[in-house]
Amino acid sequence: MLRPLVALACVAALGSAVGTAQPVSPSREIAAAVASPSRTPANRERDRYRHPAETLAFFGVLPTHTVVEFSPGAGWYTEILAPLVKERGRYVAWTSTAGAERTRTMLAGKSAVYGATTVATMDFATGASTVAPGSADVVLTFRNVHNMLMSPNPQAPAGAFAAFYAALKPGGVLGVVDHRLPEEMDSALEKSSGYIKRSTVVRLAEQAGFKLAGESAVNANPKDTHDHPEGVWTLPPTFALKDVDRAKYAAIGESDRFTLKFVKPR
Repeated sequence: MLRPLVALACVAALGSAVGTAQPVSPSREIAAAVASPSRTPANRERDRYRHPAETLAFFGVLPTHTVVEFSPGAGWYTEILAPLVKERGRYVAWTSTAGAERTRTMLAGKSAVYGATTVATMDFATGASTVAPGSADVVLTFRNVHNMLMSPNPQAPAGAFAAFYAALKPGGVLGVVDHRLPEEMDSALEKSSGYIKRSTVVRLAEQAGFKLAGESAVNANPKDTHDHPEGVWTLPPTFALKDVDRAKYAAIGESDRFTLKFVKPR
């Protein structure tokens, strides 16, 4: 469910000319990929927090696209994206050199469902990448920018966004979802809490050459107070405090998140 008042408040506070997008109906192909019985049941349980169909529809993902997913982790979105583009597009999992083997293991044995997939790497220190320049229609990254900001390498965020820009075709889309730190809160929390400011992501993207094309409130959560003892990891699914106030944090649900769509100018 969209929460337009939350996102509109954020936009107004920043003086942005880009308003909150109206809901976008998922295509039949996206809906089928999200509903597929091949998905892990535990992953499907989290759809109520992550809204994958609405999120991918907002980013404009098509079955014919070359989709590059940056830092896919355990493959939560891979279960949706790879089958979606299996027949007419291409799925690329983009990871650090150190994480490449783990990503290959995540994809191993799933060719019947995923089709042919590719693992590409990025050197976080330099932004050097094995993704062919100008080859991607869409680059997506879900809850990963905060990890870049927490990296000991201060150049990692700018290097990654420059690599995103280089990978995309002119007119291509960068989709970013991450844990929202309210603009009025201390920016130092970006280094420890897992929450980051929308303005930080916009700055990184614009410095790389992107234009902000729109944003959606689909992943906003007004129950999240953004001030938990163990940061974002206090909330589900991590529950860093284990059984301490577990019911309280379960009632909040997963974190409040911004959903930003950037475009590489033609």
